[in-house]
Amino acid sequence: MQESKMGVVVEVKKVYPYPFQHVVISYLNKYPTPLEKHVSAIKTVEEKTDPETGVVYRRRIATCNNVIPSFLRKFSILNVPNVYLEEESWLDMKMRVMTLRSHCITWAQYASLNEESVYRESTENSNWTEFIQKGTIKITGAGLLNCVLETFAQTFLKQGVKRAKMADSRYVTQRPRSRRPAAKEKEEPSC
Repeated sequence: MQESKMGVVVEVKKVYPYPFQHVVISYLNKYPTPLEKHVSAIKTVEEKTDPETGVVYRRRIATCNNVIPSFLRKFSILNVPNVYLEEESWLDMKMRVMTLRSHCITWAQYASLNEESVYRESTENSNWTEFIQKGTIKITGAGLLNCVLETFAQTFLKQGVKRAKMADSRYVTQRPRSRRPAAKEKEEPSC
């Protein structure tokens, strides 16, 4: 985690000692989970497969609890019950790589919150999966609150990275499962 002129930057690298398909299936089916209480729902809103390459494109919307402290929620722009994130992913089973990009759509006019992640088969061991993630947060439209919100974001992200590493490790060690869809929700594919 570092702070730069670009706001807050988070970088994570991890190797899972599990095959690519197992890790990807676990990722695509892990929410909602009690291991990550801030994500309350995720819904696939678009999915298509490129007939030439076989690459599966998915666009999903995640519903997250608003974790902004109550003293900051006195500002109306921050006083919302949920925060929505859009995630796009490209899964290439032939090349054994899944690329993800996500951003916050709730406060897009006030902040730039972006994340890019890659899961890929390890070059060292084909039964392992490498994970690389880079996220940036830059608050620009909140006036004097910019610095306060970036400081909060940095603290929250440090805690979130620790929680996510623990939750992902626990979740990946479980047998991949397909979750049951909620009413009127498209079921997540196995892979």
